[in-house]
Amino acid sequence: MVLAAGRGLALAVVSLPLSVLGFCLSLVSMALIPIGVGALTTPYVVRGVRLWADRRRALAEKWGGVRIPSAYRPLPETANPWKRTYALLRDPATWRDLRWLQVDMTAGFVSALLPAVLFLYPLEGFAVAGGLWRVLADGGTYWYGFVPVTGQPSALGAAATAVVLLAAAYRLTPRLLLAHFRLTRAVLAPGRTELAERVRVLTETRRDAVDTSAAELRRIERDLHDGAQARLVAMGMDLGTVEMLVDKNPEKAKELLAQARRSSAEALSELRDLVRGIHPPVLAERGLGDAVRALALRLPVTTEVNVELGGGRLQAPVESAAYFAVSEMLTNAVKHSGADRIWVDLHHEADRLRISVTDNGGGGAVAGAGSGLAGVERRLGTFDGVLAVSSPAGGPTMVTMEIPCVLS
Repeated sequence: MVLAAGRGLALAVVSLPLSVLGFCLSLVSMALIPIGVGALTTPYVVRGVRLWADRRRALAEKWGGVRIPSAYRPLPETANPWKRTYALLRDPATWRDLRWLQVDMTAGFVSALLPAVLFLYPLEGFAVAGGLWRVLADGGTYWYGFVPVTGQPSALGAAATAVVLLAAAYRLTPRLLLAHFRLTRAVLAPGRTELAERVRVLTETRRDAVDTSAAELRRIERDLHDGAQARLVAMGMDLGTVEMLVDKNPEKAKELLAQARRSSAEALSELRDLVRGIHPPVLAERGLGDAVRALALRLPVTTEVNVELGGGRLQAPVESAAYFAVSEMLTNAVKHSGADRIWVDLHHEADRLRISVTDNGGGGAVAGAGSGLAGVERRLGTFDGVLAVSSPAGGPTMVTMEIPCVLS
């Protein structure tokens, strides 16, 4: 009871000013979009509102056991503020958050304050019975609920009323706080249309994941057939010839044996490269940070890697997707950008992995159909990840990737 009352009071005190501020800033920022100022401010304001809404979702689950799903559309950090603002205004979740702010500053404020009022009001009755009625009445009548307090006997009646209210508070305070969270869920939870859209997106990403896996299997089969398998077959033929020549022409047999040894070494090297392309050993053994550092050491371009992953490990599928995404970005930078310096930053915060790959090349990179960036975007989409490219003509190029994930 005391805990529920304290939590309700904290919610009421904090939520009213923050919700009023978020709603007013949103209205002002959106009103300024036609003159251009709002295009710059709206993404930041909406992001702040979403952070506040996500915080309330977390409190609803932690304090009331009420889970409120989030259905924000992925929003790449594109270089064009007009595109970001337009994408935000098209997202139904943006308008749902605005409706929730209005409810939170009115009915939500009252429903959060009620548990505290129901708990504190009986304490006033006990204080009145303890002699506070003399100060409050000041020679007249002080009403405690429906009890007129004019003397000590009526003050004891106020105390009896307070006992009844306290018993009611013991039962109702947690329920009132739960009602507040359910009201929040009723306004913040996505509707059926948004859930259907979410299912559609998940279906597409699953199909992309299946297609990517099939293409990867075909690549592995082709590499084995055209590479290591061909070399092993040739080595077997050479060894058969050696068997026939070992007595008749020892010098030729030695030459063929040396050739077979080279073929075996090349086949082993190709098999190692193939295994590294499937799942690099350094990634499995030492994690994403060291695997990316190992990638950087093999590049002909000076590459700086900054890793801040909090000492934890990502889930293996996320690690693999992030590793190959970084590998693709580094390969593109080396081949196409003309850069002489590359910076890689890996950072994990708020259950999101954020990766940025920046080069000082000539720019002009575009994330579109037919480019390697589109393949990376599809790979990240399997994990609800997003990719954004900022690459003006003349450079620099910065590719940012975000993947929702947790550390283990």
